[in-house]
Amino acid sequence: MSGADGASAPSRADRLAQRLPERELDALLVSDLVNLRYLTGFTGTNGLALVGADGERTFLTDFRYLDQAEAQVPAEFAQIRGKESLLEDVAPRLAGRVGFDDEHLTVKAHEQLGAAVGEGVALVAAGGLVEELRAVKEPSEIERIARAATIVDEALGALAEAGLAGRTERAVALSLERDLCERGAERESFPIIVAGGAHGALPHASPRDEPIPSGSLVIVDLGAIVEGYCSDCTRTFATGALDGEAAEVYALVLAAQERALQAVRAGAGVVEVDAVAREAIADGGHGERFGHGLGHGVGLEVHERPRLSPRGEGTLAAGNVVTVEPGVYMSGAFGVRIEDLVVVGEEGPEVLSGFPKALVTVA
Repeated sequence: MSGADGASAPSRADRLAQRLPERELDALLVSDLVNLRYLTGFTGTNGLALVGADGERTFLTDFRYLDQAEAQVPAEFAQIRGKESLLEDVAPRLAGRVGFDDEHLTVKAHEQLGAAVGEGVALVAAGGLVEELRAVKEPSEIERIARAATIVDEALGALAEAGLAGRTERAVALSLERDLCERGAERESFPIIVAGGAHGALPHASPRDEPIPSGSLVIVDLGAIVEGYCSDCTRTFATGALDGEAAEVYALVLAAQERALQAVRAGAGVVEVDAVAREAIADGGHGERFGHGLGHGVGLEVHERPRLSPRGEGTLAAGNVVTVEPGVYMSGAFGVRIEDLVVVGEEGPEVLSGFPKALVTVA
């Protein structure tokens, strides 16, 4: 399958088709653009794919993307030029029980599709089928994620040399954004977080036009995109000598993060892995200050399956790429988060994040 990823048989569409009987489906209509890219390699903004258990492989787009689709979409898909509404164009091709992306298709679009299909067609909510395939990465996908992680490592190294104290959070974030692109990233994989001092107690803080103080902790959370694939990494820096509590909390989070990494392996329950870090932080007296999940899958999206959290489901599988990112957030004082990006293996994790985790002091 050359269009999506150079993968040999069975193609991603074939693997998806093999799973349709599990949901008692005759076909799946794929409308989400990220899932569409995964299945076909198509990077445009308007397309649909129909994958059937009987061998049906159809791709639709409009006039604007015909040449692009010809170059990107593999030959296993018959390509159809749609008109204004691709859903109405695909409707005559639907038969039997047809799954749709209920996690992505709007109510309005569902109503439109329902009005257009013929007699005997049952539209069945079937979200998650493609996402489940995406959760286990192929070697070429891991290679792209690893390249994105390396770009982040290099940008963090340059940041450590450039310094933090006295610069505004926004200026640091903008400089990191430029640096990622100059090092080969398409763009950042999410809005970069730079949060110094008390602002670091907000897990998803937005950079401000406020100078970063000396003698404080600074959370820097960033990721890069390489050939569509994301990375994600967080480091917490010091901008000078810290008081005892800040240093103790940093040591606690680092110990919890390293313990959780040791628990990451194929077959481990996502809830149980989360609990390793959560229990370590609770034992240190800060359990109520770790309020988010331990981690999440990373791939074509920076947040995807699996989820490592108390509300997660299932077990880790070899080939999952996940973050391991415990944190402690001291309201009004500081925050600490340490995050690595790892590939799940049979015996343990392969850590893709290479920037040091021992506390780095940046003047």
